[in-house]
Amino acid sequence: MPRGKGTGKPARQLLFSEALRQQKHPPTQDPPPHPHNASDNMAEGSQGASMDCILQEISAVGRKLEGMDSAMVALTAETRSIRLEIAGFQSQISGLDQRVTTVETQVASWTDSGQELMYLRSKMTDLEDRSRRNNICLSGLPEGIEGTDLITFIRDILPKLTGITFDPPLEFERVHRLGPKRQEGKGRPRSIIACLLRHGQTHQILQIARAQGPLRLGTLEIRLSADFSKETVDRRRAFLSLRPRLRHLDVKFGLFEPARMWITKNGESRTFFDPEDLRTFLDRLQEQAQPMETTTLTLQDIRGDPPKAAGREGQKSGTSNKWKECRDREDNV
Repeated sequence: MPRGKGTGKPARQLLFSEALRQQKHPPTQDPPPHPHNASDNMAEGSQGASMDCILQEISAVGRKLEGMDSAMVALTAETRSIRLEIAGFQSQISGLDQRVTTVETQVASWTDSGQELMYLRSKMTDLEDRSRRNNICLSGLPEGIEGTDLITFIRDILPKLTGITFDPPLEFERVHRLGPKRQEGKGRPRSIIACLLRHGQTHQILQIARAQGPLRLGTLEIRLSADFSKETVDRRRAFLSLRPRLRHLDVKFGLFEPARMWITKNGESRTFFDPEDLRTFLDRLQEQAQPMETTTLTLQDIRGDPPKAAGREGQKSGTSNKWKECRDREDNV
């Protein structure tokens, strides 16, 4: 190629500078392909899928945590309301405690008042019995037998009934029949209460009445007894209802005025003012007593064979004795 006159040197300089530039800054080339590029790409795809699953699980946990946060907020509100209710209950309980204390104080005062009331009732009963200590109750006199003057009639029949000549003569504060007036011959005759002036004569008449029992005036059977208040009469009846048990346990006893039971067992004497205390004492005695003997049945009794003559007579006599004892006990009651 023919070279020009003025272009040879600049072209060589340009080529030389281009070579230097390429030497200093070589052109970038793509790396050669690695033999494991396909497997690496698959691993990278699986790692991306697992990362997606983890992200999904984390998001699910986050949503659950958000739900737990809302539940905790609701639980906190409910706990606050429960605390308020408990505070209200505590205030109510404190108020109830004060009320219970007040009630206990009142009950204690009422107990003292009840004991005082029982004491006053016993004193009132005692005063009523003392006010009746000169009274004599006569039962069995028919209505109208006294005529028009009841005091004179009683003054005349008491010496006849008792067989005592009273000196000084009997004097009465009052004599009257109990209850409303009844027609003659209808119903049970009313009792007569005679209040004597002297207590010594009253005591003498009652002693004879206790010793002789029912007194007779012609064909009439008349009973004389002391006059007591209703409370004392009820206690005396309760004491008398225990007489069969006292006899069964071989206990000596006596009923004294106004209403106290004196007993003696094995040389030991005791006095009871309350029938319930005596009943408890008898229960304890009965528990300490020997058990009753059991009767053994023989083969003859089981078969129902008739016993021998002597045995039959003994059995009849034993049965009759038992019935006699029962009748005697009922008569004593």
